[in-house]
Amino acid sequence: MIDSDGKQLGVMAPREALKLAENRELDLVEIVPTSNPPVCKLVDYGKYMYELTKKEKAKTKGQSSAQLKEIRFHPNTDEHDFLFKSRHAKEFLEQGHKVKGSVFFKGREITYTALGEDLLKRFVELLDDVGKVEQPPKLEGKNMAVIIAPDKSKKKTAPGAKKIEPASKPPGGTARAKSTTATKAELSDRDQQQVKVEKSEGPLSQGDPIGTEKQKDI
Repeated sequence: MIDSDGKQLGVMAPREALKLAENRELDLVEIVPTSNPPVCKLVDYGKYMYELTKKEKAKTKGQSSAQLKEIRFHPNTDEHDFLFKSRHAKEFLEQGHKVKGSVFFKGREITYTALGEDLLKRFVELLDDVGKVEQPPKLEGKNMAVIIAPDKSKKKTAPGAKKIEPASKPPGGTARAKSTTATKAELSDRDQQQVKVEKSEGPLSQGDPIGTEKQKDI
């Protein structure tokens, strides 16, 4: 027999234990029925069940939520699709899930296992700021897979975190555009200067109406 404060009251007859529980306005609960004699405790039954349920929830918390999420690729997966799937994999890792990156080879594609391995290495590098490799790239039949687990020691918003995005346009694009605009402006200026020269220095032809008017005046 155990008291509500955890004190052991020793072996007690069932009738005596029930009377003690009634006097203290508590419940007599059998907590270890398999022992000989069975172990009972004086408790508030409602509070006891609440605490028991709370402990069970604490034990199972986080165990059932973690899953293994699979991201599938092919040796010829294009860059946009690769980056799109890598972003999803990063979200899974940040949520506490494991990620399995798989490359599937169809038919003669199995001869290009090096491409699949390179793709998975890039995949691992992009997720290095939130995960760690649990199983390195491994060929199993016609599939090559790598498993990445979330790394709690790495911050989600680390200063050197890699941003998954397409490669930017090569530098110099703006400069070339400016150069083209400048060339057009120079050509326009030259054309205007040529028109001015023709107007100011060009000789009048015999059929010029201005020349005809001058002759009439004379």
